[in-house]
Amino acid sequence: MTTWIVIVQCSALFIATGLCEIGGGWFIWQRVREGAPIFYIFIGIFLLTAYGFLPTFQPRTIGDEFGRIDAAYGGIFVVMSFVWGRIVDGMTIDNGDIIGGLFCLVGVGIILGWSRGENSIGGAAVKFSNVTIEMA
Repeated sequence: MTTWIVIVQCSALFIATGLCEIGGGWFIWQRVREGAPIFYIFIGIFLLTAYGFLPTFQPRTIGDEFGRIDAAYGGIFVVMSFVWGRIVDGMTIDNGDIIGGLFCLVGVGIILGWSRGENSIGGAAVKFSNVTIEMA
C-alpha cells in the first residue's frame, strides 16, 4: 500500500474514531447533566461502541500494540475535544488549550514516528529519525 493511502486511511480512522468517542460522551453528558431526551443515551452508547471497534481497522504499518495506538488516539482526541467544544458548545479556547493541544500533537508525532527496533528503552540506544539518543 502506498504511503499516502496509508496516511489518508489512518487520518480518516483517527477522525472517525475521535468523533465517535467525543460524540458518544457528549450525548451521554447531555442526557445526564443537561436533561436532554432519554434517546441521547442510546445514541451515546452506539457511538461509544463504534469507538471501541474503529481502531482495530488501523493498518498494521503504524503498529500493532493497543497501548501505543490508543495513546496516539488520546493526543489527537484532546485537540478534537477542543474543536468539538468550540463548534458544538461555543466554548472559548484560550492559550492554555492551544499550547496543551500542541504538546499533545507533538507527543502523537513522537509516538507514531519513533523508530522502534532492536534498541528500545533499556537497550543501548534509541533512534528517532536521524538522531540517536544513548541510554544510560
